[in-house]
Amino acid sequence: MKRYDLLVIGSGPAGHHAAIQGAKLGKSVVVVEAQPRVGGAGLNTGTIPSKTLREGVLALRRARSWESSLPGSPERWDEAMRALQVRCRHVIDQEVEVYRAQFARNRVEVLNGLASFVNPHRIRIEGPHYETEVEPAAIVIAAGSVPARSERVRIQLPSVLDTDSIFSLTRLPRSMIVAGGGVVGVEYACMFAALGVAVTVVDLRTRLLEFADAEIVEALCYQMRDAGIALRLGEELERVTPLPGGGVDAVLKGRKQLFADTLLYAVGRRGNTASLNLAGAGLEADERGRIPVDTRYRTRVPHVYAVGDVIGFPGLASSAMAQGRLAACDAFDHPAAGERRLFPYGIYTIPEISFVGQTEAELTAAGVPYEAGIARYREIARGQILGDVGGRLKLLFHRETGQLLGVHIIGEGASELVHIGQAVLTFGGTIDYFLDSVFNYPTLAECYQVAALAVVNRLAQARTPRYAAVDGESGERQPARVLADADTACV
Repeated sequence: MKRYDLLVIGSGPAGHHAAIQGAKLGKSVVVVEAQPRVGGAGLNTGTIPSKTLREGVLALRRARSWESSLPGSPERWDEAMRALQVRCRHVIDQEVEVYRAQFARNRVEVLNGLASFVNPHRIRIEGPHYETEVEPAAIVIAAGSVPARSERVRIQLPSVLDTDSIFSLTRLPRSMIVAGGGVVGVEYACMFAALGVAVTVVDLRTRLLEFADAEIVEALCYQMRDAGIALRLGEELERVTPLPGGGVDAVLKGRKQLFADTLLYAVGRRGNTASLNLAGAGLEADERGRIPVDTRYRTRVPHVYAVGDVIGFPGLASSAMAQGRLAACDAFDHPAAGERRLFPYGIYTIPEISFVGQTEAELTAAGVPYEAGIARYREIARGQILGDVGGRLKLLFHRETGQLLGVHIIGEGASELVHIGQAVLTFGGTIDYFLDSVFNYPTLAECYQVAALAVVNRLAQARTPRYAAVDGESGERQPARVLADADTACV
């Protein structure tokens, strides 16, 4: 029986980083991947293809000649869908090759097959034409997730799709119902609406993206409605029936009836753990397929770790990568900094949203005195150049210490722009960083300084001392920095 130092179940972002980290530590590593190609859902059906689709949609929208010919031209709609699919396949192929080459370069063995526990120390691998068992010293479960299912909604192509089968569309539908107002559902709703599809979003919750800043979400909903997206919030699907001639009939519990060419069922995902025989290892998953872990990503079986979508929140590819690396380090007692909890969120709607740190609702609930400053893209030269006059950046500062507490952005480049704020949050920076820095002009990064100056001006008008600075070495409170006059604190 073959033995390895590390066995990783799944080759998506979490599994990839765990395996490469193990190899860098000089360990023998094997990755077991159930699908024919490496990369998991992140590369093949989820993050990479959906973001590639979004980029293609934006490119089409920017092309004025195409945009003007899109309405009333079904042939061009189908041509657009085919072109987007070709682009997605190309990017996926390139990213899969990157993963494959990195595994080969680092001598990580990849076995194609279905992994399951025989006991806590032995894994059975059932491949297309073989079956074997191996004994690894450490195991990382990074099996990812699959779309959630409902008895009321049966996936039936091409009328009823889920987020794995959405790329099977060969023709662009005229209308679409998106069941689910979570991150994935809202992202796809925005993409298809930008292509001229009449989209209706149905969600049981009365507010979209409840974990995000309320003002930013309100701005997103405004722009979604402006793009022609109908929001049916506080509603739930009762029955979905594919029609014989094509299309779908959806009945809501509130007795409303919706018709569309296609329904996209995007009500979340569940951990892909059903085939692992977790009981064989003395483990069990919850009702959503998630495996409990401690702060070091260890399960209750000390040499078995779980990372990525199979442990639930936050369910981000970026955090999954960090978790995979840290799990491999812990398995071999290699010192590594813990995963920072200040991870940024990127929501690739149109316009995109990104944030890091606390929201106004969280600060209010905690009784933290804060002040908010907003910079609007329409007041920034770069915003006008890009044609994005609806974007905005909001900064939240502690009213007494000036420490940055949260960054919330909607608009072009939000998921890139947020990392400036993330860095300042990480080192505990204050409003002074933004006031004293010089940003390139014209850039969207200028929004940081404008938002900070908005806070200074508001405090000046209220004749409130800005804050008492804290000495970095002694930790003692220092005299308050002289508050800029309204004339000098410009913008």
